[in-house]
Amino acid sequence: MDADQLFAVSGPVAMTGWAVLAASPLAPRAAQIAAGIAIPAILSLAYTVLILVAWSEADGGFDSLANVMTLFDTPMVALAGWVHYLAFDLFVGAWVVRRARRDGVAHILVLPCLLLTFLFGPAGLLLFLAIGAARSLLAPRPIEA
Repeated sequence: MDADQLFAVSGPVAMTGWAVLAASPLAPRAAQIAAGIAIPAILSLAYTVLILVAWSEADGGFDSLANVMTLFDTPMVALAGWVHYLAFDLFVGAWVVRRARRDGVAHILVLPCLLLTFLFGPAGLLLFLAIGAARSLLAPRPIEA
């Protein structure tokens, strides 16, 4: 498979995980196994193979923005970067769902966090952390005698 074909497959694989997370209240354990472990592991394996195959052919590096941009001029390395995003963002989304369930955060509040994490990664995590901070600040505190 070439980079375009692998790209076309990677999106639907990740989207399956996001759909499972959105519906996670229906089957929480299955959602965590699928979206929190299995699909990120598959994407991580694909990333690792892509890096092993393509890294030596790529110019550039991580020492400057210009070199990072050059690094991603190699299609398989750019695809590896994309799969990296897919794997880590989904893993973070699964963590958000797991943490929300543990902390008693309503799933309706988690859904916008998942959407933002899917689209803009750290922005979704930030929203979830802000919800957690707001809940902590607004939580009733015991009155001391």
